[in-house]
Formats: sequence, C-alpha cells, structure tokens
Amino acid sequence: METKAQEKFSFQAEINQLLDILVHSLYSSREIFLRELISNASDALDKLRILSLRGEEYAQKDLPLEIKISFDKDAKMLVITDTGIGMTKEELIKNIGTIAKSGSSEFIKAIKAGDADAKEIIGRFGVGFYSVFMVAEEVKIKTRSYIPSEQGYIWKSTGKGDFTITEVVDEVNRGTSIEIYLKEDADEYADKQKLEGIIKKHSGFISYPIYLAAEKVNTITALWKEPKSNIKPEQYNEFYKFVSHGFTDPECHIHLSVDAPIQFNALLFIPKQNYDFFGMNRDNYGLDLYVRKVLIQHQSKDLLPEFLSFVKGVVDSEDLPLNVSRETLQENAIFGKIAKEVTKAVLKDLNNRAKNDPEQYKRIYEQHGKYIKLGFNDQNNREQYLELLRFESLNNEAGKMISLTDYKESLKAEQKEFYYALGNSRESLAADPAVEIFKKKGLDVLFLYDPVDEYALSMIGKYGDYDLVSVEKADISKLDSFVDVKNKESELPKLNKSDEKLLTELAGKMKEILGDKVKEVKISNRLSEHAVWLTTENEMYSSSFRRMMKGAGPMFEGFGGEKALEINKNNPVIRNLLIIYRGDKNSPVIPRVVNLLYLSAELGSGDLKDPFVLVKELNSVLDTFTRSYTIIK
Repeated sequence: METKAQEKFSFQAEINQLLDILVHSLYSSREIFLRELISNASDALDKLRILSLRGEEYAQKDLPLEIKISFDKDAKMLVITDTGIGMTKEELIKNIGTIAKSGSSEFIKAIKAGDADAKEIIGRFGVGFYSVFMVAEEVKIKTRSYIPSEQGYIWKSTGKGDFTITEVVDEVNRGTSIEIYLKEDADEYADKQKLEGIIKKHSGFISYPIYLAAEKVNTITALWKEPKSNIKPEQYNEFYKFVSHGFTDPECHIHLSVDAPIQFNALLFIPKQNYDFFGMNRDNYGLDLYVRKVLIQHQSKDLLPEFLSFVKGVVDSEDLPLNVSRETLQENAIFGKIAKEVTKAVLKDLNNRAKNDPEQYKRIYEQHGKYIKLGFNDQNNREQYLELLRFESLNNEAGKMISLTDYKESLKAEQKEFYYALGNSRESLAADPAVEIFKKKGLDVLFLYDPVDEYALSMIGKYGDYDLVSVEKADISKLDSFVDVKNKESELPKLNKSDEKLLTELAGKMKEILGDKVKEVKISNRLSEHAVWLTTENEMYSSSFRRMMKGAGPMFEGFGGEKALEINKNNPVIRNLLIIYRGDKNSPVIPRVVNLLYLSAELGSGDLKDPFVLVKELNSVLDTFTRSYTIIK
C-alpha cells in the first residue's frame, strides 16, 4: 500500500491517564472492548444511512452496510471493519486524540470517586474506543470518509503517549477498519467461539449484519414489533442492556402498540440506577426513533419532556415518512402526536406504579426524582407531573414519602394552604424555628431536602385550590383558628402587664442597638422554643434556600428584602435579658447579648457573611463569663 509521509501527534495528558487506568486497573472488564468497537461501527453505519435518506452524495454507494470481524490466532490479530461514514484526517485527530470527544476526564473522576463500576459505564463517557488498549499491543485504524473527494488515512498507536497518521495514496474502501495486535495474555480474543459468545451477549440486537469469519452471528430482532405475549422477561432485559450499554436489568419496561390516532410501537425502560455521575452525563439521553425498523434519529430529545429523560428505549413509527430529516422532525405534525402519546403513556405508567406498587415507585423516585422534579414548567403535563412528586413530612415517620394528594387528605378542616420547609435533613427541619408554630398546631409540613424542591414548588404555586406556601412566608394569623395540640405550659411564669410593657421597651432598645441591620424587633407569635428568629420581607426564596444555594450565583442572594428580628418572650435568654434591662437599662451586657443573638439568627437564616464575627463575639462573652470564676484578670 502506497502512503505519504507520516505525521506524529501526542495524546492529551488526560487520555494518557485514562489509558493507564484502562490497561492496569480494569482487567476484569476486558471483553467490553469488542462491544464498544461494534457499537462504534454501528453508529458509523447509522450516520451513513441517515445521510443516504437525506439524498446526500457519498462514496462507494454499492458497498453494503455491514460489520465484518476476522481474526488470525497464530498472528494474535483481530480486525473489525465497517462500511459506515468513515473519518477524515481532522476527525481522526479530534475523535481519537483529544479530550473534547472522549469525556475521559469525567470517566476518571467517576472511577476514582468509587461511584462507578467500570464495566457499567465504560461506554457512557465516550471512552469506549480506548478500551481496546486493554487487549491491544498496537492498534491500526484504516479509514476513509464518505466524502467522495477524501483520501484514506492510517492511524497507528501503541497507546503509550502518541499516535501517527499517514495518508494513503492507494484506493481505500469507505468506512473504518480497526486492526488489533493482541497482547500475549489476550490471545483468547482471536478465538471464534470466544468472539461469537461476546457478540451474541452484548451486540445481538445490532441492526446491521455482523459477520464473524464470513458467518453471520447476530440475529436482528425488532423486539418492539413482537407481540408482548411472545416475549420472555430475559429478552426484555437483554434488549435493555443493548440500548443502555449496561449490564444490569431495568427496574421495569413499558411496551406500547398504538394504532390511533397514529400508529407506532415503543419499547421503553426505566433504569434501576441513575448513572449521571456528578451531572457530567446530562446530555446523554433521548429515545431512538425508527421508521419501519430504520433508524432515523439516535437519542431524539423531543419524544419525551426533559423531566422524563431518564427513560431509555426506542420508538418505531409506521406513519412518518422514511426520508424525514432531523431538521424537519420537530415541525412534523405526526412526530408531535407521537411524542404526546409516548409522554402520556410514560406518565400513566409511572402514576399506576406509584398507586399500585408504592415501594417500587419509591425506588424509581430515589434514583430519578432529580429529573422528575424538573417538570414544573411543563404546563401540558402539569396534573400528571404533580402526582409524581414525593416528600417526607413532619407528621409522618422518617423515610415515608407522601404525595401531594396524601398531604391533602391530612388537611385540617379549615386549612387552605399546603406548607413546606427546606433544610439539610429531617433533624434540622424538625428544629427549624419556622416550623415551631406548625408543630404546636398539629399541622403537617412537607420536608424538602433539595433546593430544586423549593424552587419547583414556588414555581408551581398551587395544587388544585390550595396555595403551596413556605413556612417562612406563611401568614401566621391564618393559624389562629387552629387549636394547639402541643400546648406544653412554659416553665417560666407569665409576664404581667408591667413586664409586657417593659418587654416592648426592650424590643425598642434592641432595635436601637442593631440600627439599620433590621427594620424592626418584634415580639413573636410563632416561636415557642428558640430565643430569636430573623425574617426577611419581600424575598422570593426562603432563608434555607439561600443558605443552601450560596455560591451558585447572585440571583440566589436575595432581593434586598428588609429584615425583622422576632423575639420569644417565653425563652429563658430573653427573660434574663428582660431582668437585666429592668435593673439597668444601660447595662453593657445588653448590647453584647443582643448582638450575639442577632449573629446567631443570621447564622440560622444563612445570611451570616463572616462567621468569624460570631466566633469573636462568642469568645468575648465566654471570656467575660469565665473571668468571674478564675484568677486571670
């Protein structure tokens, strides 16, 4: 074969690190390399088929769309060839030599964090090709792009830091051929029985013929077109593994055969686990769209709304035109109807599972709830979406998740609002000053542990005729009609009229001390345990939301609402402060205690900008307290 001068390139540093992990740490996952290379070959064939459906020109139109695998046991060599779209020189460099396409940085993080099983995710970050170096001493890629004017190229590497690219002068067939020169301990991958077993195990549903030593080994079965009664559970499981590039069985499947108003079949799956580690794999979603068993679009993101993007599977339409292009899909009325019906079917299935098998739905929500919550903007599916939400609550035991319908059924007779509170944990919410009055009245409160929950509920606004209200924004006067269910008498004596008047004076003194930090200091009608609580008027988000979202951006820092400090007249600290004030209204102890109370309230509300100010004030008070018991002066 005649070639031109060879050019040498270096892998990016991240790829060298990736290759080291693949070669030395993932020995038990080695057979996955074949699945990944066949999957890549199938993708290349899909892309060429889509080009042909669009009527675009491409080289060697007479070549059949197929994958061929040959081997030479004596030479320890394996060759995988496809007649797909091929690559140009620039694409070789971009797709195989750089981090942009491989996602190897994210893969390395996931592996090092211990949050990922390598064989489960090796193909999820686009690092599939590099798995070949688990078995290869050297790899040679011969490729020619579908573009008629393009030449062929040879890419060669040992996976040890660099690679070369050489232009081929002679005629090269369209597509890609990968020659793998196996390592001494990997000669089993040049055995027909071994290769056939791996292909049938991992690539049996590939839509193109796979020939192993000139013998076709894959059986093409469009499982979604088969009658449900003919399909065994293990067939569903194997098909799911094919479409998800995984090894685990799905949580469940949804098999649809729709004849009206449009005709389509769909086979959808809800994964058992969420593999979107750290949000790095967020764009890897969508259903594969077929027209009469011909793949039209891989990972179509328009067949389901984004909050259902965790669903995997395929949709096959009889009514879409075979030559429909990606660009016109979204404008196609039939496509829109299919998307609507698929969405309706998934929501119906999820709601049925939530009703008939709460434990299974709890598992689904724990894995995929972070997606489901994002449906608050979907007005078309609002009612079904609302029924999918789940929360713990104040009046239910830890771990029990309730729906908004469940909450509605627990409402007091005169209650017109749903109440919710956001916090880091159940324990912190149970101790939240804003929740105290609801405990006292026996009113249930939805417990939210994710800022997205509060954002979603604030955007939803209403559930039927009921307003969704944060406990921090609730109008406490609306609770006056509810009888106290936790009416524990304070151990402190009730204040007489004179003391009540003096307490009002003290509140004024506290406002004077705090100055512009607060709009007012007022006696609380909601606190029963905490000494003080800081409220903020005209804020869109609760203090807990702002605290949890600090650093996420200026939009979460509040909108300049004025603060008010509420004081609990039945708290020992406030009572002691009142005694001090009665004895000496100008006592130096008062401003120190007031400032400390304010700083602690800021800490609780998430508004404390500098914790060292609180630490300094605490140390000062402790110093004064301990001096009276020591000889240090």
